[in-house]
Amino acid sequence: LQRGGFGWTRDDATNLWSYYLMFVYATPLGGGWLADRYLGYRRSVLLGGLFLVAGYALLGCGSIATFYPALALVFAGNGFFKPNISTMVGNLYPAGSRLKDSAYNIFYMGINIGALLAPIVAEGLLQLIAGGEVLEAAKAGQTLTADQAANLRSGFLAAFFAAALGMTMGTVLFAALYRRLTSVERSHAPTAHDAAELAVTEDVAPVVEKSALDQVPERNRIVALLVVYGIVVVFWMVFHQNGSTMTYWADENTNWKVSGVISNSINPFWIVVLSLPLVRVWSWLNQRGQEPSTPAKMVIGMLLTSLAFFILFVAAKSGGDQTFLTDSAGNFLRDAKGVYKVEQHRMSPLWLISAYMVISLGELMLSPMGLSLVSKVAPVRMRGLMMGGWFVATAIGNKLTAIGRLWDPWYHSSFWLLCSLSALTMGIVLLLLLRPLKRAMPDV
Repeated sequence: LQRGGFGWTRDDATNLWSYYLMFVYATPLGGGWLADRYLGYRRSVLLGGLFLVAGYALLGCGSIATFYPALALVFAGNGFFKPNISTMVGNLYPAGSRLKDSAYNIFYMGINIGALLAPIVAEGLLQLIAGGEVLEAAKAGQTLTADQAANLRSGFLAAFFAAALGMTMGTVLFAALYRRLTSVERSHAPTAHDAAELAVTEDVAPVVEKSALDQVPERNRIVALLVVYGIVVVFWMVFHQNGSTMTYWADENTNWKVSGVISNSINPFWIVVLSLPLVRVWSWLNQRGQEPSTPAKMVIGMLLTSLAFFILFVAAKSGGDQTFLTDSAGNFLRDAKGVYKVEQHRMSPLWLISAYMVISLGELMLSPMGLSLVSKVAPVRMRGLMMGGWFVATAIGNKLTAIGRLWDPWYHSSFWLLCSLSALTMGIVLLLLLRPLKRAMPDV
């Protein structure tokens, strides 16, 4: 409250973050189904954009009375927007096209350009409205004057209005191009024209026969996707620690002058930097007939995610673990809200930057590859619904980010090790399932 907020503890904020992420990614199941059955993909994306504009604008009001309705609008907007814009990307390419993996990498890069700019704009507005000294004082937990707290609050609210403005621009642009996007309302069937296009772009024979994937029963393909969904739950559980515990580490255990807000731009920075080189690598391997299958890329992604958190584990064991304060009798000290009192220790920012680089590469191997996998494997008549299913798996993982509540009572090294071992376990499980998955999803 003293800093212009709602008076929540860090546990409260972490819990809200997990619920927010869950609902943002759960609603696409309904949005995908509605697009498949009634609305179409273009209408759904446009509707989602309008909901998001309203939601972010309402968040900018800053009242607890408007806070939850604003979140509901954001949830609804994501439900219509996320699965259907992703399905539209896949529908730009012929059925069975190997270009979909690269297309989703480029699409993902575009998303992360926005994610890179968002915290920079937010930090800039905070600096402009509240001032650097106020931000430093708030970061250090110092008491702010009433005017300083009001300015800090105004800076955060301005960031929400900036998000609403950006979403308005995107929605207007999409509406202007709306009538030119009729082709993305349906998946390309492997027609003679598409076969000829494949022959030109991918050096395959121009035939119009059922692919190996088309000959697999729909039920088997759906079950295979559900298995993958179950595994990636753990990826999102640990990956989205970037919005809570990794930000706490950046603020309290990293020896630099930037805020945790700016630290959230490190992940999208690496995504933008690594996306095109990775696309070139896949193209180079494809030309030599050595490109890994999409599920194999996802295995690599899980293992890289495990490595990223192991880097943070090593950083914590090397001096980044907090020291729990005790009284003369050896009892742990707690504050008025029951939170342990600790002395934090700061480490080189290279630990965090390196971990983000590795986890970003892992994300590129897994998240856009998952979107591509759904686009290639899901039956055409329920592609929007299955894309929504991918986001539901993401939602479940996001709710499990509530394990971040272990951050304060556990040593940091123990928490990072838990994240690393969780990702490693699921990576090994997916590796063991590659052969049966290949039978259910050939040529992907």
